[in-house]
Amino acid sequence: MTHVSTLAAAILAVVLPAAVQAEPIFDKIKIEAGAKLFDAECHRCHSPDADRQSYGPPLENIVGRGAGTYPDYDYSIALEASGIVWTPAALRAWMEDNTGFMPGTKMRHVGIEDRTVQDFILAYLASISDRDPSEISE
Repeated sequence: MTHVSTLAAAILAVVLPAAVQAEPIFDKIKIEAGAKLFDAECHRCHSPDADRQSYGPPLENIVGRGAGTYPDYDYSIALEASGIVWTPAALRAWMEDNTGFMPGTKMRHVGIEDRTVQDFILAYLASISDRDPSEISE
């Protein structure tokens, strides 16, 4: 049993640093993929930069922002009155079925049902937001 524990410790000593080092690389890949998916799915109506106008409200700093609160954008009454904070879970539900999630919204149905695509877009949105998504209660 001691040999097994020693072997396990030795494997962890080699594998763990590589796994920790790989995490930032994986995060970077997720963000880059999310940016491309954002461009394909969201950018035609939303800018990722608050300094650039677009048809819909900009999505810079969307994570942690109250729904319907971006200044000078004409939101639907339903969205303005919702009291929703854009957490990762709320953004995921919005991406999957925004009209089901928020009846009365002005935005056309999105329908991004693939959870992996959602994950990548969420990683990108988190990267262009000031707040850490882990600090936002679901």
